Amino acid sequence: MNCVIIEDEKPAAEKLQKALLQCSQPIAAETVLGSVKEAINWLQQHDMPELIFMDIELSDGLSFQIFDQVSVECPVIFTTAYDEYWQEAFEHNSIDYLLKPIKQDKLEAALKKYQKLKQYFTGNYKALVNWQAPPSQTGYKKRFLVKRGTDYISIKTEEVAYFYATHKLVCMVDSSGQKFIMDQSLADIESQVDPAAFYRVNRKYLVNMSAITRIKAYPKSKLLLEVTPLVPEEIIISQENAAAFKQWMGQ
Repeated sequence: MNCVIIEDEKPAAEKLQKALLQCSQPIAAETVLGSVKEAINWLQQHDMPELIFMDIELSDGLSFQIFDQVSVECPVIFTTAYDEYWQEAFEHNSIDYLLKPIKQDKLEAALKKYQKLKQYFTGNYKALVNWQAPPSQTGYKKRFLVKRGTDYISIKTEEVAYFYATHKLVCMVDSSGQKFIMDQSLADIESQVDPAAFYRVNRKYLVNMSAITRIKAYPKSKLLLEVTPLVPEEIIISQENAAAFKQWMGQ
């Protein structure tokens, strides 16, 4: 499991890491983040983890501020010494609320709850995808109607280089480098395009295979993707997604 700990007290973070390794199914945290600012920066630059353990009172504010800057898409287990935040916690992806000092049996129970929720939603998502999948390639979107100034223009799907999410917006970039703001989420667009041609390489980018110019090895078994038109940031494919991406490229 790919999890992250957000905790500003080093002894508490080390104790939680040790407890996770002692679970019936040991878990090693990918990283420990010690402040609101550090957590926001990390989450904006990396793929979303499967699970976050999050303290509430951090050195530079309440961790709820993270949700104002980042679209946190994974479940959160809050770990705190205070019981007055439980109601607000369950408004922010919380699946459990553990009071410090965290007992091993409570931690195990929280992780079992996570696994049950994961199995349930994974099974229902697959059933939904299979039910609504188009019967043939002709069912995928052939054009996107986008706005340029006061005019609307139609862009052929094969002329799209990539879609990307930024600052709560989703943009399309065509093969000539023109950028258009979309009125749909990246997940909605992903469901409309041919998966043989487009791949969701990370939480920010949905890329057309024809736009990929280079794939480079990156530390920790990740991949670095280069596309055209160029982008002002590195497009990183996580270790967990790298094998599936390479299989997609070689199909």
